[in-house]
Amino acid sequence: MIKVSNHSVCIVIPLLNEAESLLELYQWIHQSFSKQKKYLIEVLFVDDGSSDDSWLIIKKLSENNHNVGGIKFLKNVGKATALNEGFQQTTADIIVTMDADLQDSPEEILPMLNMLIDHNLDLVSGWKKRRYDSLIFKNIPSKIFNWAARKVSNIPLHDFNCGLKVYRREVAQSIELYGDMHRYIPVLVSANGFNKIAERVVKHQSRKFGKSKFGTDRFLKGALDLLTLWFINRFGKRPMHFFGLFGSLVLLIGLGVTLYLGIDKVYIDTDGKLITQRPEFFIALTMVILGGQFFIAGFIGELISRGKIQRVATKRKNSNLVIEVLKPKKQR
Repeated sequence: MIKVSNHSVCIVIPLLNEAESLLELYQWIHQSFSKQKKYLIEVLFVDDGSSDDSWLIIKKLSENNHNVGGIKFLKNVGKATALNEGFQQTTADIIVTMDADLQDSPEEILPMLNMLIDHNLDLVSGWKKRRYDSLIFKNIPSKIFNWAARKVSNIPLHDFNCGLKVYRREVAQSIELYGDMHRYIPVLVSANGFNKIAERVVKHQSRKFGKSKFGTDRFLKGALDLLTLWFINRFGKRPMHFFGLFGSLVLLIGLGVTLYLGIDKVYIDTDGKLITQRPEFFIALTMVILGGQFFIAGFIGELISRGKIQRVATKRKNSNLVIEVLKPKKQR
């Protein structure tokens, strides 16, 4: 397909039940890169547990095209996990991500690649400035989501969740994606020290086949994930700074109230109610218990952070769900 290249590029495409789009999408990608010789292109489809003929089409494309590979999951594990596995499988210099529903235009990839190389960037993110989606259920919530993400992360992007992104391989492979964290890839990348992030306006197409795989629950999940990222970015490396400080404060207040009640009963109001009959005692006892729990939570958080227990466990769990891998043949 392409004989000369300075940079190898892998286009990672996560998908779920997109059999109608795959052949047209690959032909579109092929057409977009057929006249250039600067980049060596591979296409890696990641089948996230499709129940239609998506995997059969991917296998046929891989048999007929030396630059097509695929990963198949046993069940639907989510876009973030699919992307994460695609990132780890490729050895290309540059990684591109895009959706399989034909709403992302492959023609936008080449200018984004040039932008990444020419300006020595870590990540170039697409910006769907004009969207062909529902105003109420997608456009307005997207604007609110992106505004909140900008405020929390201080990264001046207009479209954090655009599926069309271009990364250097070391940047993509530095992050661990799980749950719905694919929405916050620029935030995760920045947290790892890769701060050379830019965006480019890209064309957005109306959906041609099927319907969106994301329901209205994505709004609540997105808000909770954003809160999680804020906490991790601020206290992730030293959780004791949050839990330990708050826990110590609550614990000291509880102990102080308990000490006051003891002194009041022994030296001041000796004929008054027993300490255990006063509501202040139970408030103080609750504060002591909560303070101790917060302090212990901070200590456990420090152990997890230093040992990276959660990251290793997540990676092993996801790898066990991959049931078939088709690797692109080496191009000459």
